[in-house]
Amino acid sequence: MPRPAGRGRRLLRAVGYGLAFAVPVTILAFVVREKFLPVIDLDQRLTIAATDITRDNPWLRSTLLVWQEITQPVWVYIASSAVCLVLWRRHRELATRCLWAFVTLMVSWNLQLDLKAIVRRARPVISDPVSHAPGYSFPSGHVACAAAIATIMTLLLWPVLTPVARRWLVGGLAAYVLLTALDRVFLGVHFPSDVLAGVIFGVGLGTASYAGYLGWNPKGPDDSPPPEGESGPESSKGSS
Repeated sequence: MPRPAGRGRRLLRAVGYGLAFAVPVTILAFVVREKFLPVIDLDQRLTIAATDITRDNPWLRSTLLVWQEITQPVWVYIASSAVCLVLWRRHRELATRCLWAFVTLMVSWNLQLDLKAIVRRARPVISDPVSHAPGYSFPSGHVACAAAIATIMTLLLWPVLTPVARRWLVGGLAAYVLLTALDRVFLGVHFPSDVLAGVIFGVGLGTASYAGYLGWNPKGPDDSPPPEGESGPESSKGSS
């Protein structure tokens, strides 16, 4: 039986990545929508404990509120789109990579909103709320967008960075996602399961989309290097 073409294998890999990340998000969505008591109870207790800490520390509350505002999805998406534009202007050989990143950014923004509308989970109800936010709770939009942006920006910028710069980029973006996740819970505007789903959603969408991009635009039917350059996270094993 002939071996499938390299492009087909890459596209199948993209579907596999998508399913691998979609399954846990779907399970979480089903659990919270059906109000599975052990998860709902744990979510509520952790949220109350987190907001108690925030309420007892005014400096923490002020810091979290500032972080909430500067990480509003609209601002970080504008900044990320600007990165795509600047990279395209300076590295025309990465034109389709920049286009992939921009399109995936826009898709991630809209898909997390669609998922909220499907699950329709109410936000936490706290007797003495620390903060308020409109809309539904699952998944956390801030966190889903942060995780998607962190994944996409890492994959986008990898070929043009030095090894040291890559480590700083990954560390900085990971910290951005972690702080955003903690911010949402400690402000009491999301449950822990909301932010967990947001992380899985964002990382999964970015990863699956990139795998599909490699399948759509490979150098050759059986070549493994990424398009438009000779370096990428998927081809860096054993390299400095």
